[in-house]
Amino acid sequence: MTNLAEQVNFLYHRELGGLEMVRAQYRHKNFAKHCHETYTISVIETGVQKFYRSGGEHFAPEHSIILVNADDVHTGQAADGVGWSYQAIYPTEAHFQQLAANIGWSNHFAPYFPQPVVYDPELAAELRSLFQCLNSEPNSLKRETLLNLSLTKLMVRHGRTKQEVTPKAKRFSSLVRARDYLNDHLTENIQLEQLAQISHLSVFYLVKQFQQQFGLTPHAYQLQQKLKRSKQLLKQGHSVVETSMMLGFHDQSHFHRHFKKSLGISPGQFAIAVNKG
Repeated sequence: MTNLAEQVNFLYHRELGGLEMVRAQYRHKNFAKHCHETYTISVIETGVQKFYRSGGEHFAPEHSIILVNADDVHTGQAADGVGWSYQAIYPTEAHFQQLAANIGWSNHFAPYFPQPVVYDPELAAELRSLFQCLNSEPNSLKRETLLNLSLTKLMVRHGRTKQEVTPKAKRFSSLVRARDYLNDHLTENIQLEQLAQISHLSVFYLVKQFQQQFGLTPHAYQLQQKLKRSKQLLKQGHSVVETSMMLGFHDQSHFHRHFKKSLGISPGQFAIAVNKG
């Protein structure tokens, strides 16, 4: 591990509902707080990963499985300064909803994984087989079969129904107004005072409560939504330059830096992978 070279390989499986997959090894990588619109299912191959999720820090040793729910704010780095390697897939809620329907569960069910790290050797082995299949198997039927079996087992063994804690209605509605305004004005240079007026909260209270409710400051939240939107635009065939301009990044290097800091690959690498064929 002392001579671990940093590298990442990104794959995009259009025929599997746009499933994303990553194989990576890092020595000094430190992922900033970010979130995905998909789940993140990782198996640690070597080393130990340290990461934040659900309000606390966690450690994932070799052969453990990391589970991050859609829109969970999280980070990632080596726990010991030496490095770590992993493989991961990023299924959508739609993937799980279809599998839940297939086994007779309620319509539109998408699991919540309460444990950030689980040690399940049998499932970890199955996920490794799935990763190998997705990486090299040309047979679509085999890829889809292994994906469905693995995700179903994961959902049944470790998934739960999320119990929402209902915040005070007045405060929550104020925060939602601020969040929705950010979503609707992604390209604008919004001032905190402007958000405070929209939400009828003080600037200090807005920032504090927004971060508590959504896991990110208003500025960081807006940036994550821009990065999510950038992935959609790149999938639609827009160039990196076009995407950067459409979303109001200061320049292309600014876009590149934030994209790679959150997702581990450059927007150019992502665009190449998702637009193959």
